[in-house]
Amino acid sequence: MTNEWGRVAEDGTVYVRTADGERAVGSWHAGDPEAGLAHFARRYDDLATEVSLLEARLASGAGNPSQTQASLLRLRASLDEAAVVGDVEALRSRIDAALARAKGRLAEAQVARAAANAGVLDSRRALADEAERVSLSSEWKASGDRLRAIVEEWKALPAGPKSAKATETELWQRIAAARKAFDKRRDAHFAALETQRESSKERKEALIREAESLSESTEWSPTAARYKELMASWKAAGRAARGVDDALWTRFKAAQDAFFARRNEHLATRDATTSAAVAAKEALLAEAEALEPERDVAGARARLADILDRWEKAGRVPREAETRLDTRLAAAERRVRDVGETRREAERPPPPNPLVIRLKESLEQLDKRVARARAAGDEKAAAAAEAEAATKREWLAQAEQSAPGATEVRTRRAPGPKKVVNTSGWRPDPA
Repeated sequence: MTNEWGRVAEDGTVYVRTADGERAVGSWHAGDPEAGLAHFARRYDDLATEVSLLEARLASGAGNPSQTQASLLRLRASLDEAAVVGDVEALRSRIDAALARAKGRLAEAQVARAAANAGVLDSRRALADEAERVSLSSEWKASGDRLRAIVEEWKALPAGPKSAKATETELWQRIAAARKAFDKRRDAHFAALETQRESSKERKEALIREAESLSESTEWSPTAARYKELMASWKAAGRAARGVDDALWTRFKAAQDAFFARRNEHLATRDATTSAAVAAKEALLAEAEALEPERDVAGARARLADILDRWEKAGRVPREAETRLDTRLAAAERRVRDVGETRREAERPPPPNPLVIRLKESLEQLDKRVARARAAGDEKAAAAAEAEAATKREWLAQAEQSAPGATEVRTRRAPGPKKVVNTSGWRPDPA
């Protein structure tokens, strides 16, 4: 029995035709020769099916190209001994073509694997760089969480080749050092924070003690000012531990509130009293402003004195009203005083004329000179003195008729040894 790819000899030997000639692949004694050829053809089809599956795997890119290559090499090696009947050379060509494609896939896989390994190494390097940056942060919770996440991301990365082991170890040591440095800074920060919180607690307890000691004070203004200072000190003291700080604030605020509640009650009572005082002083101002000193200055003074007495007895008024009321009262007082001073000025006699005084003094001296000259028998000196005295008597007569307080001027020198100063504005007749 013979077909295109093989035959069954009369002794039952089965042959397959190849490019090198026939090759015995088995024997068939179980039936007619046609069935024997069909049996060995099916075995060829099984090999061809396996090759097709490997070709499809290469075409899809699925699977490991190295394993596919190994399977193809196994099939190719088995073709020389394969107990099959079929186009062995065609199958060999398909396997060779698939092996070439597998080799290309292996090269691509190696490039991809190298790129992937480089990418993994870059990712690990980026994680190390980030860990060192994060380790310098003072955002303790967020940075601590991120450092832990970096470790998990490191573990999730695929293992690199042995050639990258030393680099990976170095990068991991950088991450470990960064975490250690961060933990050290964080521990130091919280230790300092705990010390500061304890100090803040002690400072605030001292402030509370003072606040509680002041809560019963009746020195309203200085105590209120002191509470303001205590509040500024409280803010500057920093925070104690969270629960402790809230409890301390509750105590401090309670003492402060107790004082200000008492002060507000006192101010409300005082305001009621001062409102009555304002009304009383407004009425007294109406009386003071209605005075008419121009008609009766003495009576106005007496009534003003009574108003001032009642003003003092009316009590204190709020500061915002005090200036306004005092200003009006001062104006009423000034009006009465000014009218009185104007009246006194009008009734006061005019001051003596200085020129008159000096002329009289000069005449007295001249009279004495005349007397001394005559006693000495010096008629000529006596006559000169009498002539000078006569001139000054004329001046005196005219000066006594002039207005008092006039402007002082110098006069011509009269006969005699002295100069006379005129303060009345009158000038002697040159004739």
